[in-house]
Amino acid sequence: MEIQLLNKRRETSNVQVGNIFIGSDYPIRIQTMANTSTNDIDGSVEQARRCIEAGAELLRFTTQGLREVESLKEIHAQVLTAVPLVADVHFNSEVADAAAEVVEAVRVNPGNYSKDPTKLEERFVHLLQICKAHGTAIRIGVNHGSLSERMMDQYGDTPRGMVESVMEFLRIAMREAFHEIVISVKASNTRVMVETVRLLVKQMDKEGMAFPLHLGVTEAGEGEDGRIKSAVGIGALLADGIGDTIRVSLSEAPENEIPVARQLVDYFADEESVRYDGSVRAEVLDNIGGYAEVRYSSMEEDWELFCLQAAAECGRLLWDYNAQELTLVNPHFSESRLNFLSKDILQAARVRIYKTEYISCPGCGRTMFDLQKTVAEVKEAVSHQPSAVSQGLKIAVMGCIVNGPGEMADADYGYVGAGRDRVSLYRGKECVLKNIPQEEAVEQLLKLIASDRGTSLSTDR
Repeated sequence: MEIQLLNKRRETSNVQVGNIFIGSDYPIRIQTMANTSTNDIDGSVEQARRCIEAGAELLRFTTQGLREVESLKEIHAQVLTAVPLVADVHFNSEVADAAAEVVEAVRVNPGNYSKDPTKLEERFVHLLQICKAHGTAIRIGVNHGSLSERMMDQYGDTPRGMVESVMEFLRIAMREAFHEIVISVKASNTRVMVETVRLLVKQMDKEGMAFPLHLGVTEAGEGEDGRIKSAVGIGALLADGIGDTIRVSLSEAPENEIPVARQLVDYFADEESVRYDGSVRAEVLDNIGGYAEVRYSSMEEDWELFCLQAAAECGRLLWDYNAQELTLVNPHFSESRLNFLSKDILQAARVRIYKTEYISCPGCGRTMFDLQKTVAEVKEAVSHQPSAVSQGLKIAVMGCIVNGPGEMADADYGYVGAGRDRVSLYRGKECVLKNIPQEEAVEQLLKLIASDRGTSLSTDR
């Protein structure tokens, strides 16, 4: 059967964030997040300028405490005329209150608010009042693995729990007649991310809400794998007509995220898209046994663009048609290269696992080590191990303990920053080695995996 390529964009309300609007009447906005220390004002401003030059339309900074709010105020003064700034706040609602007086938007995580629903509403209403007074927008951002205890007890770590966590805050906002809200529900598992967003849209429709949505796959990683994984999740939703702003989260310099996001947005643009020029064909073919095969054909000559487009188109087809096979056709690339890419897309879509998967955060001002270098070191070390050690593993490399242990919930093992040059190692959600020196951490991680698998490490490094 041939696939219809165009779904009309979901209609949403329009939210003003500084000098731009987010919503269905406006282009899909591209954003990123700084990975500098917010208190490094000069470094943050310089990185902000690189991101803006690359095409970022919003820029987020981690804001742990009141000192960071003051630093953000100075950064804001230097980049004000360029793009709106978003304060990323966890745990401390007083910091969110202070940041709302300084920048154009504040991101809050419902999982970090009070366990008591009455106190939660009181604190959130106070923030809404400050935002009303200062014309500040709010992003309600829920990540898989960072739900509140109350939500976990009731729903577990599920898409329904993530949706209910968002809806609790939206209902409060509606009662207070506050509508300047953008929503995100993210996961490193692309299936969970897409299922959750689709479920959230249905629930909002049911309750008469039309808030704009920010899309992203958390901890997507770096390099080609990170780009493919992001394209699978974000692309599935853009193809549904869902999404008003996106971020491609890579364990790289934040300015590297912008062109990838732009390519995805342009691919799903209206009449200008290559999806409508006759050079692309997506099909689902019947197979014996109740499964289907997806076939994606393209004449795209640029390998990076072809990877993104194929991943963006095929993820949703694999899920929606219960497909287990993927065939890519492009005369400009070898059959072996296309086969490897098809496997990477199948793995990114969680249809099949072929190789070790790396879940790594993009880093932020809380990160205490060189994240990109560390990810490369972990990959290099694992690549020299026999398949008995590495086969089918999901390994997370996370910059800090704020979101790390929760957001790597899908990983088998975790390498998590615990402080400056200190690392904690996790088996699933359990911390098994705490605050070890960073120079020992990769070797200790390999020993932990080998021990659990009842095998020995290779010394051929």
